[in-house]
Amino acid sequence: MQPESTVVVRPHDTDETGTDQSVILGLLEQQIGSRNLQHWFAGKTIFTFDGEELVVGVANPFLLDWMQKRFRDAVAEIARSQRGPSARVRFEIDSRIATLTDDQVSATSKATVETEESTVQTPPTQTPPTQSSPTRPSQATRDSQATQPREAVVATRMGRRFSDLADFVCGTSNELALTAAKQVCAAPGTRFNPLFVHGGVGLGKTHLLEGIYRTIRRQHPALNVTYLTSEAFTNYFTEALRERTLPSFRQRFRTVDVLLVDDIDFLDSKRVVQEEFLHTFKQLESHGRQIVLTSDRHPRLLTKISDELSTRFLSGLVCRIETPQIETRREIVERKAAVLKTDISPEALDFVAGRFRNNVRELEGALNCLATYREMTGRRVRAATARRVLAELERDCIRVVRMGDVEQSICSFFGLDPEELKSKQRRRTVSRPRMLAMFLSRKHTQAAYSEIGRYFGGRNHSTVMSAERQVQSWVSEGATVEVASQTWSMREVLEALEQQLQAC
Repeated sequence: MQPESTVVVRPHDTDETGTDQSVILGLLEQQIGSRNLQHWFAGKTIFTFDGEELVVGVANPFLLDWMQKRFRDAVAEIARSQRGPSARVRFEIDSRIATLTDDQVSATSKATVETEESTVQTPPTQTPPTQSSPTRPSQATRDSQATQPREAVVATRMGRRFSDLADFVCGTSNELALTAAKQVCAAPGTRFNPLFVHGGVGLGKTHLLEGIYRTIRRQHPALNVTYLTSEAFTNYFTEALRERTLPSFRQRFRTVDVLLVDDIDFLDSKRVVQEEFLHTFKQLESHGRQIVLTSDRHPRLLTKISDELSTRFLSGLVCRIETPQIETRREIVERKAAVLKTDISPEALDFVAGRFRNNVRELEGALNCLATYREMTGRRVRAATARRVLAELERDCIRVVRMGDVEQSICSFFGLDPEELKSKQRRRTVSRPRMLAMFLSRKHTQAAYSEIGRYFGGRNHSTVMSAERQVQSWVSEGATVEVASQTWSMREVLEALEQQLQAC
């Protein structure tokens, strides 16, 4: 069901506040013309009235920037006609649009319409349109809406659609995790229990977990499979505490055959919830039930989760999903482009795969921008076009790392206080993290040596230069360091710290 006062822009759509959307469409068409209306608003936009503010939800950053530049004044005029002279307008990215196809958006809108042919009533505070009645859709549009498959409406109302393992693009960055996931699906609870998958954002952890859920449900229909996020587990637990229904809660989660939990690092610092999850974990593990967990960090780096719980995460198989290499990214963009069914040249796909390297979501966003441009212009997207269209998106995606971010990552990783890191102490457990902080600050910020030295305890520029040379020496010589009773190479430490900086 659509939230109150939210409407996907379609002809003859009426929101729950009583505003006839055909009036809005008529006013929009008068302001920007029918072609712009179809290109930019019809089925691609969500309008939400929040008091006197009209929020325009769009699919991606490219649309957000373009529509704000071209249509802000026109939409603001319509907002004032609907909510009075003090009305405002705001554009934002709405995930409901970003994750729906045009057909699904149409189906969602159609499901909220009580009647196809409603009489248009102009609100008293509205500025009347120049025409005697708002623009009505063509007969072809009405026929298209009338023949919308009911299955599409039902699928939209069913909620979450789970990804499939068959759609997961395998490469050297995720091969181990995918192989382990397939073996878990073949024989749940017999190997790799628990399976712990970790990696940065947007690399496919949730896709893998959803694929496991879908495959086990298909191959082992008799098993009780539960998929949820650790936030949902926390919410269920707190609700059970409040309603005094803990026995029912425990019966629900401690009797499943397969438990799949996404973003387990959400349990950081939640000691009571961690205790409950630990008992659930022990119960399932002792009965040979399969557990699969995902996190953005290795279990050893979950410093705010109890040792008893984090060591159990290590007892099965821990797999890391890394940033995809160029070959994997190329296959990903080819598959995504095929799904979008848009005309993008192989050279443009090569450009996207080569330029957007951090995660799959960046690749998807870039392809959505190109697909939108293709629909707007009707021309094939070539490499030169891709460079021009995506240049602004690339600029907006630049992540600025500050010395405060470096300090936070170092202190979290080594369990230090900021004051301790900046102190005059020369103990190895403090001096080494301090040198790493200086090295990373020099590498990832625009700060000068003297500025870095002042930030980390009032030291001079020569101290920072010496720290930089020392860290480079550690890496080249394969030096190791003790972190949480474990021996790490300096290269591994730097990779883990830089991964945290990317997530800041």
